[in-house]
This record gives sequence, C-alpha cells and structure tokens, in this order.
Amino acid sequence: MEGFHLIKQLFSASWKVSAISLLAVSLAACGSNSAKPSSSSSSSAPAAAKSNYPEKALSIIAPSGAGGGWDMTARTIAKVLTETKAVDKPVSVENKPGGGGTVFMAEYATKDIKDNYKLFVSSPPILINHLKKEGNTPYGYNDTTPLAQLTKDYGAVAVAANSKYKDLKSLLADMKADPTKLTVAGGSAPGSMDHLVSILPAFKYGIDPKKVKYVSYDGGGEAVTALLGGNADVLGTDASSLDQYVKAGKIRILAVAAPARLGGSLKDVPTMKEQGVDAEFLIWRGFFGPKDMSADAKKYWEDTIKKMVDSDAWKKEMQANSWESDYKKADDFKAFLGQQEIQLKDMLTALGMQK
Repeated sequence: MEGFHLIKQLFSASWKVSAISLLAVSLAACGSNSAKPSSSSSSSAPAAAKSNYPEKALSIIAPSGAGGGWDMTARTIAKVLTETKAVDKPVSVENKPGGGGTVFMAEYATKDIKDNYKLFVSSPPILINHLKKEGNTPYGYNDTTPLAQLTKDYGAVAVAANSKYKDLKSLLADMKADPTKLTVAGGSAPGSMDHLVSILPAFKYGIDPKKVKYVSYDGGGEAVTALLGGNADVLGTDASSLDQYVKAGKIRILAVAAPARLGGSLKDVPTMKEQGVDAEFLIWRGFFGPKDMSADAKKYWEDTIKKMVDSDAWKKEMQANSWESDYKKADDFKAFLGQQEIQLKDMLTALGMQK
C-alpha cells in the first residue's frame, strides 16, 4: 500500500511518464519477492504469541475446613471442569483453614500474587474480614483478581432435629430473655459471615448482638458437628450447605434470610420475614485469581468459567446442591463487590462491629 500511495504522489507531482514506468517496474519486482517483505512495512510486525496457559496442574483453594460452602463450591468447580474437559490439566482442591479465610488471604495476597495456577473461592467474608473491628485483615478483594460470581445463597438459622425449637420466634424469645443461655455456632470467625447470619435476626428482634454467645469453627462442617454433638444449641450459616443434613433428618432449619422461600428440600422452610423478623442476608460465591494475574490467564478463566456455567453438568450440580446460579463476568463481579462492600460496612456499623 505504501508503494501505491507513493505512485499517487508521483502522479500529482506531474512526474515524467518514463520515471513512473521505472517506478512501476521496480514495485512489480518487489512484489514478486513477497517472501521477503520490507522491514519498514506494518505487515511485517510479529504476531502475538499464542498463550499456552495452562501448562501444568491447577489448584483451587477452599480457605476453610471440609464440609462447608467454600469446600463444596471448590470441589464442584473442579469436578465439572474435569468432567466436561473444559480444562485439560489436573485440577485439585486444597483446604487451607484458619481465621475464617484470613490466614489464607495473608499468604495469598503477599506470596502468591503472580501464581496463575492457584485460584480460590470465597464469599462475603472476603469483604467482611476487611471491614470488621475484631480479628480483621488488611487484605480484601482488591488484593485479588475477581474472575466470576457463580452462585447466590442465603443465610439460615438451624437447630438439631431433636431441639425443642420449632420456629425462629420461640428461639429469639428465649435468647432475648437470657442471651447467654444459648450457644450459637458458625463456620467463620467472630464478626464474619456466619456470625452476622446468626446475630442479624437477633439484632432485628431487639437483642444486643454483643451479648449473643457465638462460637466459631473452621468451616461449616465443623460447626454442624458441634451442633449435632450437643456443643451448640443453634447454627448460623448458608442454607445450601445444610441441604444434605436436612435430607438426612439430622437438623431443622428454622428460617432462611431470603426474600422468598427457597426450592428443593428447603421449600417448606419459612423466611425470617414471614416470621416477623425483617432480616435478609445474601451469600454469593465467587472465583478469584491472584492480584497480578497475567492477561492471558485471566482471559482463559473468563472464557472457561462461562463455558462451565453454561454446561449441563454445572446445571445438574446446581440442582443437586440446592444452589441458585447467579453468574457475573469479571468486570461486573468486581463492580458488584464494590457495592457489597458499602452495604456490609453499613450493616457492621449498625451492629457496632465496624473497624
């Protein structure tokens, strides 16, 4: 094209026909030697190298013990990615409990900031742990690369199947009479998600949240074990992680913190609002990478996750786990996290638990 532009300029400058003929001959000669394009031509710029990511095994971290929502989500992702062959490298799941996710984040946000092969799942605690007053962490979602929101869930308050409590109001009435009488268990640190799920209805019922006796465990699985073993009277956690225990007849969910009743095995569980307690608690779950994730790795996961959530295998897992799919791509998810951070800060402030 540069040659043709030059010819046009030569015409406009009224060069002699003989000079134009010579130029045309020389251009034709250059064109016949197309195997050796001019180094000054823009078409000679080298094409971007195709990414080979991933080139080795991948790890998905559940920042908790086994049995809770993070663990179940991480294992479901790994299972579907493998079954659908969306990823052609081995995908393993690792549990890294401690401090409701704070122990893992301290390491991930400082030592693994460029590790494209270590991903993790999280939920509101990645925001709450950064905002709360007690046991907080300096690290939050801005120290990661948010890749996608996958599901939404809601908080739930449950008791053992043989508990005397059959509804939320009777439980809250006893708790209001003597907040120290009942022990509440949760799978996250004080001030974090399960704690908020537990004390929000109490707060709305006029109970001082600081007087509620809350005991934290590393993951929902351990908290359920404490409830079933008689070491706790009440459990606050995410509704879907209790599905298997409801089906087994081991626990009774008194209420869900949802705007409407949920489906599946929880379809008969009333909401908190139905029982006169104006409390809702949305629990999203998402997929994250390291803060300095490479552009090709981020693009790979954005494409791969979208294929995963559109697959029949993923939809089957959603139904089996009583989860609601709520996919948000990376940019939308990051914007949502900013909005959630403001809402949770307001909630913690109302509870007197903000830093």
